[in-house]
Amino acid sequence: MPELPEVEALRQLLADRLVGRRVLRVQPWAISVLKTYDPPVDALEGREVDGVGRWGKFLQVRCGELSLVTHLARAGWLRWYDSLPADPKRPGRGPLALRLRLAEPEGAGFDLTEAGTQKRLAVYVVSDPQQVPGIARLGPDPLDEEFTRETLARLVTGERRRIKGLLRDQSTLAGVGNAYSDEILHRARMSPYKLAGDLDEEQVDRLYQATRDTLGEAVERSRGVSAGRLKSEKRGGMRVHGRTGEPCPVCGDTVREVSFHDSSMQYCPTCQTGGRLLADRRMSRLLK
Repeated sequence: MPELPEVEALRQLLADRLVGRRVLRVQPWAISVLKTYDPPVDALEGREVDGVGRWGKFLQVRCGELSLVTHLARAGWLRWYDSLPADPKRPGRGPLALRLRLAEPEGAGFDLTEAGTQKRLAVYVVSDPQQVPGIARLGPDPLDEEFTRETLARLVTGERRRIKGLLRDQSTLAGVGNAYSDEILHRARMSPYKLAGDLDEEQVDRLYQATRDTLGEAVERSRGVSAGRLKSEKRGGMRVHGRTGEPCPVCGDTVREVSFHDSSMQYCPTCQTGGRLLADRRMSRLLK
């Protein structure tokens, strides 16, 4: 799933290519992608793009008083074209979910695509991004200047959830998902199973700095990278996430994995858990 750094890179890419340009056509190719119907999506046609924003993992293309807002979900992606390919002959049968075409330069625009059968990519046309339920529920953005160490301390105070789950909760912290929560916790030298409310002052300091540094560095690595290379750039920058069985780049211990029904997390026992292996409930069930 694209997370804050990748969505921020897409925001920068679109800002460079869309602002000041007029929308010629917006074509939904999968009816399931549209989550709003009033105003209709074609109300954007003929309008000039005057800004591109990001709200957590949401992208906003602003056209005056209307905005096209999208969430790429787990399997969605944005593909920019200087010259868009031919329209598909059978709508709804391929990965193409929505196409936005500019009036000029002729043929330029972007596609929103989604792989797989679980269609969760979402598109909204709204007058205010806060009308999108997912945006209205968002917590603070960890790269915002107003996100301070004191902000994080307030978020963890009294929390009985594990820190991994808290970092992934979009209503607590906007934009962090499974991959970057693994990376943040590895840098903070913290077990993903640690209860958030049990963090002491020094651990809050470490977690805050790890959050800012991990996400900030990922944004910098992604800056200027083409949309087609962002996924590989993300994978290449990971220390533990997606690297089960490989040596930890910090201590050399083997990166371990805990699997769940629809995801997995990776961690380094030496760096994060004092050498202790975390229980993998899925494997425990298989061994019974």
